[in-house]
Amino acid sequence: MDRLFIFDTTLRDGEQVPGCQLNTVEKIQVAKALESLGVDVIEAGFPISSPGDFNSVVEISKAVTWPTICALTRGVQKDIDVAAEALQYAKNKRIHTGIGTSEFHIKHKFNSTQKEILERAIAAVKYAKKYVEDVEFYCEDAGRTDNVYLARVVEAVIKAGATVVNIPDTTGYCLPWEFGEKIKFLMENVNGVHNAIISTHCHNDLGMATANTISGVMNGARQVEVTMNGIGERAGNTSLEEVAMILKCHKGLNIETQINTQKIYSTSRLVSGLMNMPVQANKAIVGRNAFAHSSGIHQDGVLKNRESYEIMDPKDVGIDENSIVLTARSGRAALKHRLSVLGVDVENGKLDVIYEEFLKLADKKKDINDDDVLLIAGLERSEKQRIKLDYLQVTSGVGVKPIASIGVMIANEKFEAAATGNGPVDAAIKALKQIIRRKMTLQEFTIQSMNKGSDDMGKVHMQVEYEGVVYYGFGANTDIVAASVEAYINAINKFVK
Repeated sequence: MDRLFIFDTTLRDGEQVPGCQLNTVEKIQVAKALESLGVDVIEAGFPISSPGDFNSVVEISKAVTWPTICALTRGVQKDIDVAAEALQYAKNKRIHTGIGTSEFHIKHKFNSTQKEILERAIAAVKYAKKYVEDVEFYCEDAGRTDNVYLARVVEAVIKAGATVVNIPDTTGYCLPWEFGEKIKFLMENVNGVHNAIISTHCHNDLGMATANTISGVMNGARQVEVTMNGIGERAGNTSLEEVAMILKCHKGLNIETQINTQKIYSTSRLVSGLMNMPVQANKAIVGRNAFAHSSGIHQDGVLKNRESYEIMDPKDVGIDENSIVLTARSGRAALKHRLSVLGVDVENGKLDVIYEEFLKLADKKKDINDDDVLLIAGLERSEKQRIKLDYLQVTSGVGVKPIASIGVMIANEKFEAAATGNGPVDAAIKALKQIIRRKMTLQEFTIQSMNKGSDDMGKVHMQVEYEGVVYYGFGANTDIVAASVEAYINAINKFVK
């Protein structure tokens, strides 16, 4: 079988999603999960973009053993210098450099010519080659680049030493047959094309990222650039789990990966939990409804023979149909087991804190699901915040003016306030603003139920503007007013020192 290399960019392209930024410790946790999952390349960041990104590449390089660690750059010498420095501890290192090749980029972004862009591409590869043997070159907006010119660029950078050439459908514009034809054209018209690996990097703006990627693979690409849960800029990237399971289900394609598919679900939930980005219920492979059957006809068929309506065994992606059900009577061992299944390893001291929060929630909810468990596990991160919610009391109802009383701990000192508002959330936030006297503007307020039922956990995402900068806040609680206040405090903690 042909070998397909999995290049995961969850920690670079995926982490560029607004509100999904991770700290270095969390990035290392994800990187280790990706290593365990079996990805070949981890794009750990864009080192020159920020000190945080630089440090994350350094620390991931130290923490991960066998996957290649990749750092992104523009086709600029300073970028490449910084990337090389960030990769100094990587066992296997790659610099990913490149430039836009479409007319949109050449004329409007660079105010340049095809000849100049070609020269810059060659120079970038040669410069990166001074630092590392493994150099990947990206032709940004290749999806809208003329195939003849694209072939010239690909041939030139391979000759200059590129070991991988990335053909991104940056805007998600291509149709599957069109993208496949593009890869086929390169395979047939580039001299020396077999001296490098052709890679795909497809975006999902028109919902065709995975289809385009598979079309590229069927026409000769042997690396795919993907993210867990398909997260990424705008509408996202090609989903790792979708590509892995397509190839597992369609063995006739005769292409294999090193992905341990039984770890897909736990890795998906880990990324979702750390990034506070819910997986949509109907998401292929990892959505909570991916293996759910509500139609009577479907239920009857599945009960008689699972393959009547399921082309995959849930266990193949790490979903245990007979998983332990968590209730208020569950002990620490059951909770620790469930956390382990979800990819979260906890020490006993930390487990005690999580278990106490679990019991509080279990007393309120009949059914504790995986998303609940991950949220509870993430609550301990809020313990380090400077501002913490101490108590919240709200009175509201028909014919009653909403009023909220709030207590907040700031650097271990207690502050209290009360306010009325147009509703309970408005009243609570106005009371909070009386304590935190800053000119803040709430720009976006999103509430999402995690599962179903009136006792469900509600997740609140907020965007708060302060001094021209937007900060993202997140909160989760069975009380949606409390979740809203927690989200607001979470955002404030990011700019109040």
